[in-house]
Amino acid sequence: MLLHLSSWPDVEAYLQRSRGIVIPIGSTEQHGPSGLIGTDAICPEVIATRAGEIGNFLVGPTFNVGIAQHHLAFPGSMTLRPSTMIAAIHDWVSSLARHGFERIYFFNGHGGNITTIQAAFQEIYADSSMSGASGNRGPVTCKMTNWWDFKPVADFCRERYGIAHGAHATPSEVAVTWAAFPQAMRHVEMSPRIAPTMMQAGRYSDAADYRRRYPDGRIGSDPSLADPADGEKLIALSADGLVKDYQAFLASA
Repeated sequence: MLLHLSSWPDVEAYLQRSRGIVIPIGSTEQHGPSGLIGTDAICPEVIATRAGEIGNFLVGPTFNVGIAQHHLAFPGSMTLRPSTMIAAIHDWVSSLARHGFERIYFFNGHGGNITTIQAAFQEIYADSSMSGASGNRGPVTCKMTNWWDFKPVADFCRERYGIAHGAHATPSEVAVTWAAFPQAMRHVEMSPRIAPTMMQAGRYSDAADYRRRYPDGRIGSDPSLADPADGEKLIALSADGLVKDYQAFLASA
């Protein structure tokens, strides 16, 4: 069940049986010469949609622009400032809580979002802590999980790609997007085949520094290994993990 394809009576009825919702969250940024700019938003959206169908839960709209300032030297990349993203997450959660949602599960597709999402949760909890009984918003608990966090997903990536999996523009995420959008598949000759790793190139700072260290945008990866059949397996594995983890989140104290 997708929030943006529901009517308000649909959501009102849903709230009679559940107070939880999953929000896919990602980024709009370059993913090397062959990866889609929307990769980090597409992956959690596709997996969450599949999981929502299996687990019969509500999936919200995708929060699709995140923390990606270091990718801005590559055309098409977009970013929010951390303060902007924190404020936007706060408003999304507050809006949902206003209607009675109490468990907000953010399903993330971009590692660069993690610290900002966690900071946003602290802003949300501070509202309750500082207002005490005078607050006019219901109780809300938030959680964030990355789509690759589930052990079967990590095991598959390690066994299938080894050291060529890398850290950015990985064959796994490219495979998921190709499974979802086969018409967007493209094969590009890249040199070196496995991109420099972060240890080899050093930690980056701003966009110019990132592009200097990683000229084609990849970090330690060989996305030529991507295959849509792998993407289907990864979607299934991650969706299964999401259903189980989300159900446990709803049942937790």
